[in-house]
Formats: sequence, structure tokens, C-alpha cells
Amino acid sequence: MSTAWPKLDYLAWRETASALHLYLQVVGKYRLAHAPWLNHSWNATFYVTPRGLSSSPIPDASGIEILFDLHDHAVVGTSGDGRRASFALRPTTVAAFHADVLRLIADLGGTPVFNGVPNEVAFPVPFIDDHRERPYDAEAVQRFHQALISIDRVFKAFRTSFLGKASPVHLFWGSFDLAVTRFSGRAAPLHPAGIPALPDDVAQEAYDQEVSSAGFWLGGGGIDYPAFYAYAYPAPGGFRAAPVAPDAAFWSEELSEFMLPYEAVQSAADPDKALMAFLVSTYEAAADLGGWDRDRLECEAGVPGKVRRPRPAVKAETPSIGEPTVEREDGPAKGRYVLVVDGIEAEMTYSRAGEGLIIIDHTEVPSALRGRKVGERLVRQAVEDARRDGVAILPLCPFAKAQIGRHPEWQDVLKRSS
Repeated sequence: MSTAWPKLDYLAWRETASALHLYLQVVGKYRLAHAPWLNHSWNATFYVTPRGLSSSPIPDASGIEILFDLHDHAVVGTSGDGRRASFALRPTTVAAFHADVLRLIADLGGTPVFNGVPNEVAFPVPFIDDHRERPYDAEAVQRFHQALISIDRVFKAFRTSFLGKASPVHLFWGSFDLAVTRFSGRAAPLHPAGIPALPDDVAQEAYDQEVSSAGFWLGGGGIDYPAFYAYAYPAPGGFRAAPVAPDAAFWSEELSEFMLPYEAVQSAADPDKALMAFLVSTYEAAADLGGWDRDRLECEAGVPGKVRRPRPAVKAETPSIGEPTVEREDGPAKGRYVLVVDGIEAEMTYSRAGEGLIIIDHTEVPSALRGRKVGERLVRQAVEDARRDGVAILPLCPFAKAQIGRHPEWQDVLKRSS
């Protein structure tokens, strides 16, 4: 078991976790007041670093960055003109921490003026009025940071296989989760909002496009243990029943998203592999059931020191000379279409339902072939064969259904309702 995945006991340090959450909100509110709005509130987040959590440069005065140093347990501010200021993370009150932040910003030449009320917490108390003594468990904070470094690494590796719009891997101080989000490129229905202590227009702007999102909570918000989550907005039909990996993952009716306890990853023989399986399988469920254009949006995963192959130009309907062709293996009851590119096989399987109907039930395109129109070519060949043979197609496979839906000129082969 890797020591890079430490044990986390949320209940043992939840009071410190709650304090750290509110401290991040104080600095996050300062960043929010000065950084120009970036889509989906990306202008307000923190980032995992080897030492802790960083605001990244904030456009105030000569430029200010604030780091929660979770090794030396201090809040450290630096400015573009060479100034440095800091104070210790210690048992204290939110009001005292807030006063320390104001002094730090002023010492760096900044403007210490920002909204003073927390977001996304029940019964928010203004920072200056929160005088409850809070503990600071330095050992638990260090374990939390060590876990974040490992999670950040896997999330960033997952992000490399997506060509479409994707968020950075970042920590939202409102909900206190590390997250990474993929976008289909299509607009989403207006979000109902109603998130506690969060303006409705912020929530609605955050979800104005279709997303598949995954992240990590340290606990709280309905669960008393650290866990990974994954959801889609809007959730496509059948999403909650989709098979996902690893075995410890499950659908939470209460939270309306897939969950994977951190402990299941931490104790796995290969934690990175277990977490990646969760990220990939939940995304694929959202993308396939939601009809995302996966050929256009995906690519092979990134490898250090290796340049990703450029996306080929869109080819004509007829393959050029020397290009691999789609082969068909046809049987009395079942069959499949196969395309082998660079020694890697992609397939689309189907079943026969009588003389005049084939049912496309599954498409499998390895990640190394993403973005090369391989899946589209498999479906196209099935359409051409159906026309030639005078049969109809019933695309039960979400990928095939989405491809035919995007090509009106193919829809003459679809099985029509009686």
C-alpha cells in the first residue's frame, strides 16, 4: 500500500476541517472580489501545490498570491513588488483569522475589502462575528494535503484524454471539494439553483452547459467519511443504473450521484488505477447515455515527453487508398463490425431480430483511437449495409444512436414505430 494515500478519518478531525474550510472562504472571497469573472466560477478557486493550497496570482496591487502552507502551517502572502507577509495557522477563531488576512493583504499593498459572509454553508455567520474557538490538528491537515496531492495527480492524468472543454483541477472553497469537469459542448437546461447561501445566478451560470463532473469531498454535506463523487447535469436517462467501477462504487439516491469511498481507493492494491476506473466509467456512462460526440471530444491519454498525435482532417465518406477498411463478421444471430488502425481494434456488435432488423447493441473504441472518427466509420458502414440489404436498424447502443441522430441523412434506415 502506497504511503502517498494516507488514511483519513473525517470524524476525528471534522472541527479542524470545518475551520480550514472557513479560512479558505475568507481568502477565496478576497480573490473573488478582484479576479475578473471566468466561466463557471473558475476565477475563485484554489490549486493544489507541493506545499499546500494556492490562490494563484490575484490581480490586486502589484499582484498578490496567498498560499495555505500545510507543511509549515502558515498563511503566506507574496506580491509582485517583492513583499512577503505571513501568519501561523493555529487554534483560533474565524474572526481572528479574518483580521489576520486583512493585515496580511494590507502589508502586501493590496486592498483588503471583500464580502464577509460565507457561501454554501448552513446558517452562515459573518466572518467578523464568528468568535467560536476552533482547533487546529496539524497532523490531520498534513494527511489531508498528502491525499490531495495524490488525487490531484490522478485527476490531471484523467484530464489529458479529453480534447473538449474541461475545467482545471481545482478546489472550490464554497463546497470544499477538489473537482474536474468535462463539457459536451451543448447548452444545458436552466439549473433550478436553490443551493444554500449561494446566489441563484452563480449556480445557474455554473451549470449552463452539459457536464460530467467528478471530485473529492473530505466529508460532511450528508456523508461522514471522505469520498469521491461523479455526476452529470442534466443526468441522462438510465444514468443512475449504469455499471461503474470499481466494485466499491455505488449510486447515492440521497445525493443523486455516484460515490466511491476514499478508503476503497486508499486500501486498493493500485489506488491510482482504482480511482481512474471510477473517473473513466462514470464519465463514459454520462457521455454514452447523453449522446456526447466522443470521437470529437476524446483522444489518447497523455504520456510524459510524448507529443499527442494531431487530429486528422475530416475525411471523405469513402476511405482513401491504403486506409484501413471496416470489416464485417456476420453470423445467423449475431455479428460485428471491426476496424483495425495501427494494430488497435475497434468493434461494434449487433444482433439480428428477424429477417428485416438488426439491433446495434455495443460500440467499443479504445482510447488510443479517440478523435479519429473510428466509431463514426463503424456506424456509417452499418448504415450503408442496411440500405443495401433492405433492413432496418434499431440502435440500442447509446453511441450508435447519438451518431445516427447527428446525421439526418442516415436516418432512413431507422426502425420506425408501428
